[in-house]
Amino acid sequence: MAEEGARRAVLVGVDGSEAATRALRWAAERAAGRALSLRVVYAYGLVARYFATEAPVPPSVIESLLEEARTIVETAAAEARRVAPDLSVSPQAVDEPPVPALTSRSRDAALVVLGASGLGGFTGMLAGSTAVAVAAHAHAPVVVVRCGENRTDPPSSGPIVVGMDGSPLSEHAVACAFEEARHRGAPLVAVHAWADVEDEGLLRRARLFFTNSPEETDVREQLDRQLADWRATYPEVSVERVLVRDRPRRQLLDRSATAQLVVVGSRGRGGFTGLLLGSTSQALIHHARCPVMVVRPKNGES
Repeated sequence: MAEEGARRAVLVGVDGSEAATRALRWAAERAAGRALSLRVVYAYGLVARYFATEAPVPPSVIESLLEEARTIVETAAAEARRVAPDLSVSPQAVDEPPVPALTSRSRDAALVVLGASGLGGFTGMLAGSTAVAVAAHAHAPVVVVRCGENRTDPPSSGPIVVGMDGSPLSEHAVACAFEEARHRGAPLVAVHAWADVEDEGLLRRARLFFTNSPEETDVREQLDRQLADWRATYPEVSVERVLVRDRPRRQLLDRSATAQLVVVGSRGRGGFTGLLLGSTSQALIHHARCPVMVVRPKNGES
């Protein structure tokens, strides 16, 4: 990504769960591949979790919880170094709720990486709602590491899939997708699903394959214009453009089954003003079968 030269760390949230450990490994490989450092954060939120009840907490319990936090973050750091022995790793356990802890630290991060789910409740931090909230508020792109059924690790092959709709935020997502494709030596599939309506039966199937309509011609020309400069900047990236009259989230979810990464803007052209995370990005965070990168607007953009 264009700003990685100034942002020197990948930030990953951990909580000791299997999902968080998968995200940690993905983040370590990503950081090592880009000559970035890795910042490992466990936000255990002791005050919020226990003191808010106004019940007295024995010192032995507090010390046990702090020791658990140290163990979780140190174990995570050791796993990151196992994955990438030369990687610079900075572990940190913080007494803060996870969403504000990760959001505030994302200001100087190149990327934020989270597991799709975690331990949840009072024993861990990365419940699915945390991933959604961080993706909605972070100051850097957020990757939620998911993997398909019958997989123990996220895929490392397949195309980079990016959702496009012609909006400025979509342009940022395309930029990130091209950069990922270049670094990974992967093809890029640019998907423009421009009819966000629910068509069923024969009508829907006819529309999926209906070609050469004036509307489709306009959409194709718009997509080609948006891709032209990026093709010139990244001539080594093989690009397939896909135009389909279908719901964006259905198309992107289907394509996540064979992708190694899906990249989307946090909300699309049709989203409500002020909405931080759209329905497509939320659906991918919860249901995609590969890691999902959510790209937020840059400062000052709506």
